[in-house]
Amino acid sequence: MSDQTKAAPSSNPTVVDDPYKRLEITRNPNGSLTRNPNRFPNTSATPDPDPTVPVLSKDVTINQTTHTWARVFLPRQKPLDTNKFPLIVYYHAGGFIHCSAASTIFHVFCSNMALELQAIVVSVDYRLAPEHRLPAAYDDAIEALLWIKTTQEEWLTQYANFTTCFVMGSSSGSNIAYHAGIRVAEEADGLRPWKIRGLILNQPFFGGSVKVESELRLVNDPVLPPGVGDLMWELALPIGADRDHEYCNPTTTKGTNLMEKLAAVGWKVLVTGCDGDPLIDRQVELVKSMEEKGVKVVSHFRMGDHHGVDFMQPDKANALFLVLKDFIASATSVTL
Repeated sequence: MSDQTKAAPSSNPTVVDDPYKRLEITRNPNGSLTRNPNRFPNTSATPDPDPTVPVLSKDVTINQTTHTWARVFLPRQKPLDTNKFPLIVYYHAGGFIHCSAASTIFHVFCSNMALELQAIVVSVDYRLAPEHRLPAAYDDAIEALLWIKTTQEEWLTQYANFTTCFVMGSSSGSNIAYHAGIRVAEEADGLRPWKIRGLILNQPFFGGSVKVESELRLVNDPVLPPGVGDLMWELALPIGADRDHEYCNPTTTKGTNLMEKLAAVGWKVLVTGCDGDPLIDRQVELVKSMEEKGVKVVSHFRMGDHHGVDFMQPDKANALFLVLKDFIASATSVTL
């Protein structure tokens, strides 16, 4: 499944869909994008103690200069034993170019996750490409982690268990969680008193200069055809970087060497995916590379479904939440 093959020829008559139209974006002369504002509607936070809302949420500023912020989700019913919740720092999907922490699909996903896992979720809003190419999103992700260490935000100081923290993302957000995790692993002791227990990579978005079998098999995928992914990478990577840059392809020699940082710090890593996702072979290869580098990685790959299923179809997210419950329990039992 994970063997690499030659890329599909551009003359293939099935690969003609315009990725700009698919993504509903227009590239402007200055390199910025005009995005369809109606494609991903937003939902406001619900900070007021309305008894009908099982999960409260509020928006907090992280950096006024870069306009980054986070939406914090807090279950209304507090734990009976410790009065503290595990903490999940979450990075949303969108191919690095779309969406925010206020997007309805991620507001609903994070709210449901906070409720089902009985956890505080901090959903980070980071700068988008191509206006801010990588590593801007990674920088924002790390700044959010450092902000959590020092913030006086009462929902976190009063209710978060800082010894039980997880860094998570979906799709491109998983890519951000992965690279932020690697960078912050070098100075994990500097994050104390809070402690990261693991990384959760939900259908991580990675690529490479050579197409893998699943990308060829699902070349006409209705959700994430390879041509759309190609454009996302073109807009997100640093100018001049190719698709084997470590930001995109973690299984190159330089990419796998970075994995040693995760092995050294001892965090557990969960990688999830499904075989209806064109990226499945890359996700399987990621797990294999991590195992070879000594990372404590576990995977959960299911049949069917599609890329982004867990946040695009909320009724299917419960299967993921069950996996997350088991992973959090197992990672929490390990002494770091």
